[in-house]
Amino acid sequence: MSVVAFIFARGGSKGLPGKNIRLFNGKPLIAWSIEQALSVKKIDKVYVSTDSKEIAKIATSYGAEVPFLRPAEFSLDNSSEWSAWRHALNFMNEKFGNLPNLMVSIPSTAPLRLAIDIENCIEEFNKGSVDIVITTTNSHRNPYFNMIKKNEDGTVSLAISGASSINRRQDVPEVYDMTTVCYAAKPEFVLSHNSIFEGRVKSVHVPIERAIDIDSLLDFQMAEYLFNTRDQR
Repeated sequence: MSVVAFIFARGGSKGLPGKNIRLFNGKPLIAWSIEQALSVKKIDKVYVSTDSKEIAKIATSYGAEVPFLRPAEFSLDNSSEWSAWRHALNFMNEKFGNLPNLMVSIPSTAPLRLAIDIENCIEEFNKGSVDIVITTTNSHRNPYFNMIKKNEDGTVSLAISGASSINRRQDVPEVYDMTTVCYAAKPEFVLSHNSIFEGRVKSVHVPIERAIDIDSLLDFQMAEYLFNTRDQR
């Protein structure tokens, strides 16, 4: 089975400018995802999709391939990650005349993942009967118990109607947060659908200390702290 990993990293970042090449424990942030992907034996190729020549140069220096610069239309603030996935797969199909059996997306914003998290996603996909595998972690909040929404009249109520009869946290349905640790998807599914939950989805659980997603300076600082202390815990 052919497995190709993609790391999607555009140059623009409003939450944390220069995020993907900002030094994280001595290496550009994107380098951690590249090295993690390269360490997984089941992955045949590691590509970076970016609109930035600077990111492309750094990516190749750490062993990834950058076969194209992503067009601006797929690199805007409002461009969806799904559209970047589609562009990368269409490029591969046009260039090589075929698609891999599995596309693995390894976001640069989750440097605390371990290679085993990627391997677990591939293994879960290989069990069959699935279009995409996502990663999850324990939820910080539960919409059945302690999440609210604002009403038009200025009052607030529980996010899920009918949940007011639940009085104990132990009685609520178990929910999880989606993470950006890893995605393992069937290329044909990505090209023929518009979002993750249009297909058959399975998940792999990741401990919360490996699942932080960097979107701001605070996230970055928290991730560095966790990285530098996790061997001591």
